[in-house]
Amino acid sequence: MIQEQTLEQVFLNKPELPQDLPAWMLPPEMVSRVAATPGAALVELAGRDSVAAALKAVEEAGLKLLVPTYVYTGSEYGRWQEVPRAWERLAGRLPSGVELTPLLVMGSPRLWRALNGRHLQTLTRRFGFSPVCPGCHLYLHAARIPLAKALGGIPVVAGERLSHDGRQKLNQVAASLKAFRQLYEHFGLELLLPLAEVESGRAVEEILGLDWPEGGEQLGCVFSGNYLEPEGELAVSPERLADYFERFALPLARRTVRGWLEDASPDPMAEASELLAV
Repeated sequence: MIQEQTLEQVFLNKPELPQDLPAWMLPPEMVSRVAATPGAALVELAGRDSVAAALKAVEEAGLKLLVPTYVYTGSEYGRWQEVPRAWERLAGRLPSGVELTPLLVMGSPRLWRALNGRHLQTLTRRFGFSPVCPGCHLYLHAARIPLAKALGGIPVVAGERLSHDGRQKLNQVAASLKAFRQLYEHFGLELLLPLAEVESGRAVEEILGLDWPEGGEQLGCVFSGNYLEPEGELAVSPERLADYFERFALPLARRTVRGWLEDASPDPMAEASELLAV
């Protein structure tokens, strides 16, 4: 049991917490209320694009109740205070009648390590590129599935974009977004990506109604851009990326999430080793 503490302490300690969030963070009455509320959705809360995605989803899907979530990883750095600040920015821009619940913080260091740490050399050799970033984003999406199911199978909103002012990110190209949606569909859930076709950073700031530069005022990642060539070129083929998802990342994520949902205490590292032995 995770004893009552601050969200910052959970973020710093990074316990194995992909499900069964403690009552001090997620009271049972809140679970019941969200599950019974039409127009409820779980939202990613990280930086600029995730806040804009939540606002756009409210406008397009008529959402009325948002449950913001932060999923910790094994490679982030920066000031924790940027996360609650993003919550405040979202709360201050929601239209009247739309509720934002308190922030939830969760994660699974075991799954993150199995996808992105222990077998990195083998994965890079087998698939021909460093898959940390797409694997990490798949992890972020997987970690929200148990909560989305517990809250009544509500949709999840995330801020993935296919183009960032003409630049592509390996974790947000078409093959990656397809894999993320496939994972959600496998568990009967919907992943909403309202910014997927929004190319311009200025357009994102217009949705937000404020100046917020890309990558600013949010936590960073030590692996950011690790898949790029020295000149900044993205040289990973869609075929190699799809192969990585199909043969390793998606099966591992599905097996682990299924274990969480069945309270079976899954072992992502053992699952990863089994997949790589084929």
